[in-house]
Amino acid sequence: MSDTSHKRHVFKAITWRIVGTLDTMLLAWIISGNPLTGLKIGLAEVLTKLVLYYFHERLWYSINLSKQGVLRESRKRHLAKTFTWRIVGTLDTMAISWFITGDPLIGVKIGIAELLTKMVLYYLHERVWYRFNFGLKNRKENI
Repeated sequence: MSDTSHKRHVFKAITWRIVGTLDTMLLAWIISGNPLTGLKIGLAEVLTKLVLYYFHERLWYSINLSKQGVLRESRKRHLAKTFTWRIVGTLDTMAISWFITGDPLIGVKIGIAELLTKMVLYYLHERVWYRFNFGLKNRKENI
């Protein structure tokens, strides 16, 4: 793993966190009926999601399934990454939402809503980043 790949993963984590936080804030506001609750939940998960996303990227970078003939095509790989990230992200959001609101049902509702919105947003985020070689020395080995 090169130093430039670390930069790529940091920048991907930051751009995804901006998109993801805005989505969470909006969903939490709509579901809780309180814009301050949406703001609190969105801001609380910024740090946890940045850390979790970075390690998710590093894990996917290190397993390089394309060498074993599995998930060779980028769209399939991006879909697989979308599902694994969504599991991690949803569990984190549900726990934070429950903690902040004191209501586990609100956490579950926000988590379910995120399953729909964030999978689409994450897939699009992966496709946009796929178009850029930033942080990749040899694209074929790193996708």
